[in-house]
Amino acid sequence: METNQETTKRADLRIVPANQASNEDLEKIFGTRGDAGHCQCQWFQNPGKSFYMLTDEERVHRLRTQTACGHPQATNTSGLVGYLESEPVGWCAIEPRTAYPRLRTSKVPWSGRDEDKDSQDVWAAVCFVTRTGYRRMGVSRAMAVAAVDFARDRGASAVEGYPILLPEGKKAMWGEMYVGSRSIFEEAGFTAVSHPTPRRLVMRIDFDNGH
Repeated sequence: METNQETTKRADLRIVPANQASNEDLEKIFGTRGDAGHCQCQWFQNPGKSFYMLTDEERVHRLRTQTACGHPQATNTSGLVGYLESEPVGWCAIEPRTAYPRLRTSKVPWSGRDEDKDSQDVWAAVCFVTRTGYRRMGVSRAMAVAAVDFARDRGASAVEGYPILLPEGKKAMWGEMYVGSRSIFEEAGFTAVSHPTPRRLVMRIDFDNGH
């Protein structure tokens, strides 16, 4: 159950395109250790063995390039950054689905569905990171709502997410909850459209005429 503190924090969260954030802001959110610090949101960007061939420094550089952070005039970016007062506290990766090569080879988005893998109109929110010390404040939930607006405002016809579905009483395995939970997407207005594996859902919002 959401607490009053969570509701207050979510209301106070300011969320901007990642190109309006700085290198330092992203470093504070991702850190330099743990799953987020090592991955730097590069799992879906680098399929197969290519992810493991990258050093942490190379992953950091790629994320900075993809976000165009520090360049507010940039026309493209790869995510959103959330601030609580002046502190950067949250990240959500949100782009056209085609920006994530690993999705193309995964059965998750396509199992049981007739989908155009090359459609630029379908966007995907694939990664959520909340900065250490700011968890359980509803940050990821607010980021999911903002991701929907961000994609819709840029002409998306739909947005998808691929959350982990945990059986009752079952704990998440190593690092897997970065894709978000079912409840995060449900609160943002997503509905389940397929259940490709026992632990994975495809959730989606379709917009009328891309608006």
